[in-house]
Amino acid sequence: MTTWDYTTLAATYSLRPPYAPRAIDQIVGLSLTPNPRVADIGAGTGHLTLDLLARRCEVDAVEPNAAMAEIGRARTEGRASWSTGTGEASGLRSTSYDLVTFGSSFNTTDRQAALQESARLLVNSGHIACLWNHRQLDDPLQFEIESLIRSRVPEYSYGLRRQDQAPVIDESGLFGETSVVEEPIVHRVPADDWIAAWRSHATLQRQAGDQFDDLVNEIAKIAGSGELEVPYVTVGWTARLKDRH
Repeated sequence: MTTWDYTTLAATYSLRPPYAPRAIDQIVGLSLTPNPRVADIGAGTGHLTLDLLARRCEVDAVEPNAAMAEIGRARTEGRASWSTGTGEASGLRSTSYDLVTFGSSFNTTDRQAALQESARLLVNSGHIACLWNHRQLDDPLQFEIESLIRSRVPEYSYGLRRQDQAPVIDESGLFGETSVVEEPIVHRVPADDWIAAWRSHATLQRQAGDQFDDLVNEIAKIAGSGELEVPYVTVGWTARLKDRH
C-alpha cells in the first residue's frame, strides 16, 4: 500500500514535462538485449511507459492508483500490459525483466523494499533506473515561483526526489556500481497547460495543505499567458544487478 494518493491529481498529470530523450536513450541503451522487457513501476499515466514503448521495449506497467492507471491504459492504447501493484509488491513474475524503471516514483516507496523487489524481477545483469525531472531553479521564472512557495510554506522540502540515490542503492548490496544520468530539456508549453500540470504536484500538495489551490493560482499569475519555455533536467540513477550464483 502506498501513502501517496494521486486520485485528485490524475487528470492533469499527463501535462507534466517529458523526460529528456537522451536520458531515456542512455537508460534503455544499457540493456544487454534488444527490445528489452521492462517493468515500469509506479507508471502513473504512462509518461515513461510511452518513452519506453517508443524505443521498442516490451513494457509491463504497474500502478497502484486506479485513476492514474485508467489514463495510462488509454494513452498506451494496448501496447503495454497494465496491472495493480507497488514498488514493494509489484505482483510481476520473478527473473523476467531486463530493466526495472521508476519514473518519478522511487521516492514514494520504501526504497530498500523496492530494491529487493526489483532484484527479484530482474534477470542476471539486468538493471534498474530511477529518474525524475527537476525544475532548473536558477531560471528567473522558476526562481520567482520558488520564492513564492517558500514564502507560503517556509519549511518546504522536495523530500527524497532531489537526493542522491546512489547510497541507498549501494546499501542494498544487490547492485553493482551506480551511474548517474543527467540531461537537460526545455519544456515548451502553453502557460495554461503548465499551470494545469502544477495541479498534479503531489509534493507541493502534501506540504501546502489548504493553501495548495491558492498557491497554484498565484503561480498562474506569475506565469502569465502565451507559450513558456521552461528548463528542466532529467536526473536518474542506474545500476546493474549483481549476478546470482
